[in-house]
Amino acid sequence: MPRRNVDQAAIDDLVERTRASEPRAVARLISLVENDSPQLRAVAAALAPHAGHAQVVGLTGAPGVGKSTTTSALVAALRSADKTVAVLAVDPSSPFSGGALLGDRVRMQDHALDKEVYIRSMASRGHLGGLAWATPQALRVLDAAGCDVVLVETVGVGQSELEIASLADTTLVLMAPGMGDGIQAAKAGILEVADVFVVNKADRDGAQQTVRDLRYMQSLGGRFDEPGHWRPPIVKTVASREQDNGIDEVLEKIEAHREWLESSGEGHGRRTERAAREIEAIAVASLRERLGDVHGSAALGTLAEKVVAGETDPFSAADDLVAQL
Repeated sequence: MPRRNVDQAAIDDLVERTRASEPRAVARLISLVENDSPQLRAVAAALAPHAGHAQVVGLTGAPGVGKSTTTSALVAALRSADKTVAVLAVDPSSPFSGGALLGDRVRMQDHALDKEVYIRSMASRGHLGGLAWATPQALRVLDAAGCDVVLVETVGVGQSELEIASLADTTLVLMAPGMGDGIQAAKAGILEVADVFVVNKADRDGAQQTVRDLRYMQSLGGRFDEPGHWRPPIVKTVASREQDNGIDEVLEKIEAHREWLESSGEGHGRRTERAAREIEAIAVASLRERLGDVHGSAALGTLAEKVVAGETDPFSAADDLVAQL
């Protein structure tokens, strides 16, 4: 039997086991995605008919606002509502191994034995935007596995984590007292990606001031005042508490936002935009790989010499190089 058929049979088997929510099969498929396996295209094709059902909720915010604690509290609340949950936690990469630094995962050990909760850490591997490059495909795996809700927690690197807005159906922006005022948040750009603002650690001094800062920023106009547009609510939480922590209200706002996405048609628009970005990223990666093949070529060397000599400009040289591809 040809090797290609053996590989396809193995992939089909993994996909079927993933659809049956078998944890090892899910883990194997995500590993194939992360490692940019030669089988990745076949995996994506096999998953395509089975995705598009999970609700994707992103959590972003500066380091120290309590993203992991809030994620854990959300998992507990969703499980109480009998939802199947996956957590995709994108961690900073170790500069030595390239792997994820898993320190924050200890906060989710309460859910480790729950068969209806799947927790996976992914290394950002230097990818800007707060997400790993493989995150969209990993989401597709978890979607096909039958997860009702997928929580995506970003690395928490401030101004570069805005990609989550293009990936999630609903984006939670977490803030906390003492982590900087609303003006700093506006400068970082994270106010623009919020569908729900969560002021965590609300039992600390300054929580109400943080809420006021956010309301003031919203009062300045922008997309918040556009007719028919969703106005992000502000919810105060103390995620470290087991009771009366505000998480139920966060879930209510997430559900209200989901209903607005469906009724307004914005949800379909976001999913289409998400697919367009993914297609573009794959195409750019393919071009970059082909450019790498000619990096040491005589053609590139000749063009570089012409630029140095002033015989042509970099833009014209780049056009010539692309034409050769």
